[in-house]
Amino acid sequence: MSIKNLFESDLKVVNTGLSSFKESLDEVGTDAVQVEWRPPVDVDPTLARVLKENAEKIDRANEAVIAKILSGTPHLVGLGIALDVIPGMKKNLILHAGPPVKWEDMCGPTRGAIMGGLIYEGIARDIDDAEKIASSGEIEYAPCHEHSSVGPMAGIITPSMPVFIVENKAHGNFAYCTMNEGLGKVLRYGAYGPEVVKKLKWMEQVLYPTLKKAVASAGSIDLKNLIAQALHMGDEVHNRNRAGTSLFYRAIAPHVIRTADSSDVAADVLDFINGNDHFFLNLSMPASKATLDAARGIDFSSVCVVMARNGTEFGVQLAGTGDQWFTGKAPVPDALYFPGYTKDDANPDIGDSAITETAGLGGFAIAASPAIVQFVGGTANDAVGYTLQMYEISAGENNIYQIPYLNFRGTPTGIDVRKVIEKNVTPFIDTGVAHKNPGVGQVGAGVLSAPVEPFRNAYIGLANRVK
Repeated sequence: MSIKNLFESDLKVVNTGLSSFKESLDEVGTDAVQVEWRPPVDVDPTLARVLKENAEKIDRANEAVIAKILSGTPHLVGLGIALDVIPGMKKNLILHAGPPVKWEDMCGPTRGAIMGGLIYEGIARDIDDAEKIASSGEIEYAPCHEHSSVGPMAGIITPSMPVFIVENKAHGNFAYCTMNEGLGKVLRYGAYGPEVVKKLKWMEQVLYPTLKKAVASAGSIDLKNLIAQALHMGDEVHNRNRAGTSLFYRAIAPHVIRTADSSDVAADVLDFINGNDHFFLNLSMPASKATLDAARGIDFSSVCVVMARNGTEFGVQLAGTGDQWFTGKAPVPDALYFPGYTKDDANPDIGDSAITETAGLGGFAIAASPAIVQFVGGTANDAVGYTLQMYEISAGENNIYQIPYLNFRGTPTGIDVRKVIEKNVTPFIDTGVAHKNPGVGQVGAGVLSAPVEPFRNAYIGLANRVK
């Protein structure tokens, strides 16, 4: 087109700036397209150059990491008591979700869960006694992730708690997680009342021994297979576990019936699982943990093997930087709140359950479960858009976990911290929301984009390790 004819034609605009520019053009009837482009995250150019100069080395390491992740075969192989089976567990140790945090810096839900855990253990008489003991220095605290474990929300694991034992049979490593209590006023959301402890005691004394015998009867249960099926049935196995729980129920029910102490016990246990749509979350999490832990220790890799939140900070670990944590401030999720609650009541994001997104599930697979985005007024197209965006920051695609709506394309897998920084796109996570004060419990559920700070810090940490 010659310059003299330029202004005789209809104007067509491609906007790469603020979306408000396109909105103004729309108002006057101008044909305009908004391009979703963001400048890279601001980092030291010297460090960026280091990573570019070592790109081939990092890519090779990432290929090895993705191969380890994709070849993982997590199976539920048993149940045990935390003190007996979790590596490094001690009688005065309480594990929590997210990166390391001291008592004085812990958020309300984590404090509430710890105090409830001390009452459950019989260490404290009541909540006042529990608070004194928790802050006395007698109790040690450590992240679940540093003990081959994961915990949803507050993530508390105390020595007497029963845990699932998941083995990655392809690589011989194990992961552990407590059993899911259900929704509402429960320990993992920071509640600690008598009804909370009563349920935990029933889980220890009835649910645990019954499921332990049932899993022993089954031999092992292939969790990877169940997760793959659940994705085809509308779950993303983080915030929606209805299909996963149903599939697990079908797998375990015959063994519960055969091995339970009585028909009444079998009925109680199966009713509990059937009435708790989130029961499978505490299996998808250790399945993801066992899968990702096998990929640790591959030097130079820029792939995340942990995303975790303690309600104060959001933490990241990379396959290529050892056990080092990279942290930033945890954000408050956008959520659908229970009646009577608002965002002002919400605690910042909390829990180890983002291990599912780290493994290519949860928010990364939300196109398989568009109902989740209804929490914040989203649409099915929004869900597809979130998953498509996650491919941009991933090092690979899963060979087993597939999304029907995307022509059975494998889920985006292996968050590459370089791509997060270069594209200025952070992982999309769906999550539950706890009240910011201890003792209240769950107040909603929603979604969020991870904060950029921990990924910037991980990018810097990797560059300093590579150079």
